[in-house]
Amino acid sequence: MAKSIQEIMRQASVIPVLTVTDLAHAIPLAHALFDGGLRVIELTLRSPIALEALIQMKQAVPELVIGMGTVLTPGYVRLCVDASVDFLVSPGLTDELSAAMMDSRLPCLPGIATTSEAMQATNAGFTAVKFFPAEQSGGRAWLNAIRGPLPDLRFCPTGSISAALAPAYLAAPNVDCVGGSWIAPSALIAEQNWTAITKLAKSATQMGAD
Repeated sequence: MAKSIQEIMRQASVIPVLTVTDLAHAIPLAHALFDGGLRVIELTLRSPIALEALIQMKQAVPELVIGMGTVLTPGYVRLCVDASVDFLVSPGLTDELSAAMMDSRLPCLPGIATTSEAMQATNAGFTAVKFFPAEQSGGRAWLNAIRGPLPDLRFCPTGSISAALAPAYLAAPNVDCVGGSWIAPSALIAEQNWTAITKLAKSATQMGAD
């Protein structure tokens, strides 16, 4: 049975946000993150090989729940559906993208940065959103303030969140998980330092369990 976005978020706690530019890195990266205890990851469509990398990672480690981020248009949604992604993530939300995401029947984390955008997302039927860019848009104080008018909306803050900042975000009552690139930074991927990435993944897993 397909997971809901809330189930995915609760399983994740910390979602590594990844950009893969070399297909040779896809499978060892998937193993490194899985060996570190992470079960949910997000690839970004910032690379022309992103969808192929996702397919290879899912085949190599079927237990991973892999979403595709930087989904900007309905066309991107169709490509992701064809690649059998597990969930969709966008940095923002247009009317056209909102309709395409809903029509996909996939779990979705549309991006919002303001109260008005959060209201538009809930009106469209979304029950969880990506708060992006979190640190630049009010951070933890904004998340606390939004609980009054939108008490049921769940959040995945992403954007300039570090390992040092993540625990405070995860402690917020309306936050189910956070996204961050610190777990598998591009430099470590380029160096193929899978041991270091596994170590960072283990730290993130323990953070989510606290």
